[in-house]
Amino acid sequence: MTPPDSDSSAFLGVGHSASGKRWVLRGGGADAREVERQGLAISERFGVPEIVGRLISARGVDLDAVERFLDPTLKAELPDPSLFKDMDTAAGILADLVADGGTVGVFSDYDVDGGTSAAQVLRFMDQLGIKTLLHVPDRIDEGYGPNLPAIRDLSARGADVILCLDCGILAIETLGEAAREGITLIVVDHHIAEVELPPVAAVVNPNRLDQDGAFGHLAACGVTFLTLVALNRTLRERGWFKEHAAPDLLGLLDLVALGTVCDVVPLRGLNRAFVSQGLKVMAQRRNPGLVALSGVAGLDRKPDPYHLGYVLGPRINAGGRVGRADLGARLLSSNDPGEVGPIAEELDRLNLERRAIEAEILERAIEQAEGQGPSPVVVVSGEGWHPGVVGIVASRLKDRFNRPACVIGITKGIGTGSGRSVAGVGLGSAVIAAHQAGILIKGGGHAMAAGFSIEASKIDALRDFLAERILTDLAGADLVPELSVDGALSPAGATAALVNAVSRIGPFGTGNSEPRFVISNAKIVRADVVGQSHIRCILTGGDGGKLKAIAFRATDGPIGPVLLKAGGLPVHLAGHLRLDDFAGGDAVQLVVDDVVAAT
Repeated sequence: MTPPDSDSSAFLGVGHSASGKRWVLRGGGADAREVERQGLAISERFGVPEIVGRLISARGVDLDAVERFLDPTLKAELPDPSLFKDMDTAAGILADLVADGGTVGVFSDYDVDGGTSAAQVLRFMDQLGIKTLLHVPDRIDEGYGPNLPAIRDLSARGADVILCLDCGILAIETLGEAAREGITLIVVDHHIAEVELPPVAAVVNPNRLDQDGAFGHLAACGVTFLTLVALNRTLRERGWFKEHAAPDLLGLLDLVALGTVCDVVPLRGLNRAFVSQGLKVMAQRRNPGLVALSGVAGLDRKPDPYHLGYVLGPRINAGGRVGRADLGARLLSSNDPGEVGPIAEELDRLNLERRAIEAEILERAIEQAEGQGPSPVVVVSGEGWHPGVVGIVASRLKDRFNRPACVIGITKGIGTGSGRSVAGVGLGSAVIAAHQAGILIKGGGHAMAAGFSIEASKIDALRDFLAERILTDLAGADLVPELSVDGALSPAGATAALVNAVSRIGPFGTGNSEPRFVISNAKIVRADVVGQSHIRCILTGGDGGKLKAIAFRATDGPIGPVLLKAGGLPVHLAGHLRLDDFAGGDAVQLVVDDVVAAT
């Protein structure tokens, strides 16, 4: 095997791993001594192991914030909803509707964030005895965001107020026309806004330009929850609950946690509390739809963010990608066991179909991207590429090339695109700028993800525009692929006690990465392929310790050949330590992210 490129500033000198990444120590560099000092202080003050103290310190958590970091609660993090522009107006309109026994129309996006937002409103209103009407647009026939026929239909069917959830902030013309027709609309969104807002009754969005941005990291499901908190408070102030039972707001936190994780927003502050507390609610198995979906997915243990993002989320998304768009919201809002079972089974089937479509398009997208040459952005397109999977493929390309990536499916000369970004590049604002420049038909998003539509003839112009914009954002710096690690261990040091100690700093996700350790100078004494593309290994160290490892979907990537052909030579393996559910007890395994020959 070829040893890693020498890089004295990289962790263990790994400047170029099997996946082409430079390994860097989180909290290393010039501030390494301060990180160690602060970590020791955290350990002593809060009675946590030194490794946990260092992990917290390396994540930039100040000493005074450690207690809230270790125990994120809504009591400490939940803001006064009135801090958000138009929130009191929205709560007042909805409270009037409740008092009058009116009907709420819900128009939501078709992804998990939209589905969990819609389900919160449907479940909350059901507890109040208020009738609801739901519309989730078909991705292909209707596209993203509010459209007049659907808004008019909700109104014609009796909706007194229509909530646009996880969408609407850029639908100025559409919602303006609906408002002029006398339809009462409230937008609850989190996507980046332009200067002009939709001319509707209320626009609640932490990313309005006239907000201070303190809660701009919230997903739409979090903003929806705050809106329901505000409505609940208004009803209480008006004395409505003197004669009516109060709804269970906290019981909705499982939905908020699911949407927050799946929308890949930073798990800090309020988001961290949402997920931490929501996982506790989810473990109580109070939502019949989530129980049914966990059953078909084979999830029979206490869920964590991984299960939300990679087990439950993809199945809920499958309805909006390749099936019926409203399946996710219907599943999550229903209390009928006879209804949720068939929906969960259908979503599981659609997820398998989605994976097959995704694999075919990904192969063609990688081939196209590799032929484009060096660029700060990957933009690929194909005739007939299913718009339901372009976002997933964009995420795969982003991970593979460590560049912002946009994938576009073209039908009859019009492309439906989705993009995913990397840290340091605000893709949503770049897409909005491309729309303002006349390149896109429409487009929007947030820092890490965006969606848009475009004439096929302008795709090259979009690639050039984004490349120039991204280079400006980077101020000449190159996007060097890096893999952050938290330290090195021997196989014998990878213990259940360490895994349990590290879990103290969860929940993990964007903005609070799960600790990644390097098993250094290990020998692979056995490696074989399991399933379709996974590689299972047994590692040994100089201390005589042994550790099992698994590399998922590795046979067709750069990691696979190194693992299979190590031949007993020492390697460094980077990955996450997990308790081995199959082995049980205190067994631990390493989930491999990267590997390199040891020098």
